[in-house]
Amino acid sequence: MNHLGHPNTSTLSDEEIVKRVVKGEKYLYENLIRKYNLRLYRISLSIVNDDAEVEDIMQTTYLNAYLQLANFQNKSSFNTWLTRILINESLLHKKKSMRRNQLAIESEKDEMHHETPLKNLMNKELKVILEKAVSNLPEKYRLVFVMREIEEMSTHETMEVLDLGESNVKIRLTRAKEMLRNELSDYYKTAQLFEFNLVRCDKVANFVMSKINT
Repeated sequence: MNHLGHPNTSTLSDEEIVKRVVKGEKYLYENLIRKYNLRLYRISLSIVNDDAEVEDIMQTTYLNAYLQLANFQNKSSFNTWLTRILINESLLHKKKSMRRNQLAIESEKDEMHHETPLKNLMNKELKVILEKAVSNLPEKYRLVFVMREIEEMSTHETMEVLDLGESNVKIRLTRAKEMLRNELSDYYKTAQLFEFNLVRCDKVANFVMSKINT
């Protein structure tokens, strides 16, 4: 039994979980939320660049995906399908925010950087510098960089999610690396970069599951 009081389902594939959730085993959806929280957080943050808003985007993504589960077809992996939904939500949120007040948003971004959770970690100054260096990359390069180098998604996965050719993915990744300072190259893969801790993971999972179960 797992911590939720349900049978151990850790060996189930994403696709099998989707089938069972659609058939009524809602509790299994939490497995997918916890599995992909870190990945979605990092990718959304690379687009929105606002730590406080990313959780809302993730929650919306999971809820929208849940409502569309019955229409999910295995033409692509669940991971790819879910990531596409997240990217669309992130881009939509970014456009709406820019319309409201670009100057206010930029001010909020600066404040969020000062309050980043990375400051509580060892080598906090370095983590802030790393986060800022990656965040300052142009969006199309930053997104590929986060997927390939930080999240360690394959070239094929990145191609699928972004609907890009292999050469474009490789070119953007190379360009992103060139734009980062050489002295940072040994540090940017740290697992602590853009960390999404357990407390926040619980918050997102509990919120989504409460909506699903109402």
